[in-house]
Amino acid sequence: MTLLRSLPVIIFAIAVLGVATAFAQPAAYEVIARLGLEESEVAARDMPGWAPPGAVIVMVDGPDRLDWYREALPDAVTLLPARSDSEAAQLAAENAGTVRAVVGFCNADIVRAGPNIHWLHMPFAGVARCVSIPSVAEGGYLITNMQRLAGPQIAEHVMAMMLYFARGLDHYAAAQAEKKWDRFAASPAELWAVNTKTMLVAGLGGIGTQTARLASGLGMRVIATRNSSREGPDFVDYVGLADELPELAEQADVVVNAMPLTDSTRGVFDAAFFERMKPSALFINVGRGGSAVTEDLIAALENGTIAGAALDVQDPEPVPADHPLWEAPNLLITPHMSSFNDAGRDVFWVIFRENLRRYVAGEKMLSVVDIDKGY
Repeated sequence: MTLLRSLPVIIFAIAVLGVATAFAQPAAYEVIARLGLEESEVAARDMPGWAPPGAVIVMVDGPDRLDWYREALPDAVTLLPARSDSEAAQLAAENAGTVRAVVGFCNADIVRAGPNIHWLHMPFAGVARCVSIPSVAEGGYLITNMQRLAGPQIAEHVMAMMLYFARGLDHYAAAQAEKKWDRFAASPAELWAVNTKTMLVAGLGGIGTQTARLASGLGMRVIATRNSSREGPDFVDYVGLADELPELAEQADVVVNAMPLTDSTRGVFDAAFFERMKPSALFINVGRGGSAVTEDLIAALENGTIAGAALDVQDPEPVPADHPLWEAPNLLITPHMSSFNDAGRDVFWVIFRENLRRYVAGEKMLSVVDIDKGY
């Protein structure tokens, strides 16, 4: 997620959520099963470029974290702790001959400083910044990420955003601020019976699937698109391919973007797309801000082309104080925080350590990124 641009911000967010100091994390196999994490088809030892690492740069949040990592690793591996991108780049330069992997960081300075780096593990699901580095884009690197980790919480955030509008909470919050007891602050005719509505999920991956599950649980009809196939879970009524997105939008009362940002998804939600939506429909974006054309979205809201929108990701991000997005009508903005929660802090570190253990042992890796696809 592009809002978390630097490690200090990431660690601050984790600290706010209360990272445990006793490290009573769940077992790795429990996390893998619960999140549905996928293993690579090929073991790390059989991937081009793999070799037993002499040193690995690892993200830490305190001195005890390093000892916790070491519990799962052979003594022969040297762990180099870092708290920021700049520290990681410095360590990569100082240990250029031995560093084979970096857990928690990926930027051009690190890649440039560490010519022998083979594996880079991202601390979040979005990998656009990493795979856009020219040398990484050319291949030869193993990239893994934190896909599916925050899927349940982001899906809950989508539900909260939808219900904010569906049940007129924006109107009642405004009435409360004015100390007005007004049953009709929102017109009864405008309040949805959610179980009669259709949701379109664009991007039936980890986040999209969790969103579809919750929407189905509310009684909604769920349709979706995905880039890879027409296969989907039983609670999705229809799964279309990516090129069907505009056509399916005509059926939807809520359109949710849960797609990664790639060349094919950049700017896909534009004026033409919003024209295909129902004038009573909502647009919710928890994918990437760059997938929506901000100027076109503002115009669609101002002109009544769509009824409302909710954005946890924006373009630009952060949104400048003088940006017209703040003044758009019927718009709810949250500052790229839908993944924040009180349950995922331990899982975050468990995945870090498990993938590190697997890489050192040459085993199959979790959540491998297809560099060509960008996710």
